[in-house]
Amino acid sequence: MRRRIEQKRKYALLRFKKQKRLNLLAESGKYPYIIVLDHLKPSFNIGKILRSADAFGAHEVHLIGTDFFDPAPAMGSFKWVPTRFHEDFEACHKELNGRGYTLFIAEPSPGESLLSVRFPPKSAFIFGNEEYGISFDKDDYEGTRLLNIPQFGKVHSLNVSIAASVVMYEYVRQQ
Repeated sequence: MRRRIEQKRKYALLRFKKQKRLNLLAESGKYPYIIVLDHLKPSFNIGKILRSADAFGAHEVHLIGTDFFDPAPAMGSFKWVPTRFHEDFEACHKELNGRGYTLFIAEPSPGESLLSVRFPPKSAFIFGNEEYGISFDKDDYEGTRLLNIPQFGKVHSLNVSIAASVVMYEYVRQQ
C-alpha cells in the first residue's frame, strides 16, 4: 500500500513539473479577477479550482505556501490559467495591492453577503486551508473585506472548490 502511494505521488510530481513549465505560456482569461489559494492541501481541491478558474475566465490563480499539487483534477487547466506561487500572504498581498486589486476573504464567518456585494472588476478572492482557514490575521491588511456565501442548512461551510466556484460564478454574473 505504501509503495503504491509513493508511486502515485511520483507520477503526480512528474505531471506537475511538466504542466508547470507549460503554465509559463498560459494566457489570462476574459475577466480581470484573481483567485488566491492560501495554503490549500496539495490534493484535489487546487486542481478543481484551477478547472473552474479556466471555465469562468479568471485572470490568474495565486498559490500561497504551495510548491506542489497534483494537477490531474485540473483536467489540463493548470497549463491554461496563469498561476503564480508565493511563499507567504505578505508577498501576494503586496503584489495584488500594488496592482489595484480589492481583496475579499471568503469564509463562513460573518461578512458581506455574496448576494449583496458589488464586485469591482479588479477583485481578488482568497480561500484558506480546508481545515485551518487563512494563514494570516486579516486585521493586519487594511481594506481586505470578508465575504460569506449564505447557507441555510445545518452545515455552515462548503468544500473550498465548491465555494470558489460559487464566488467565481457570481463575479462573472455581475460583470
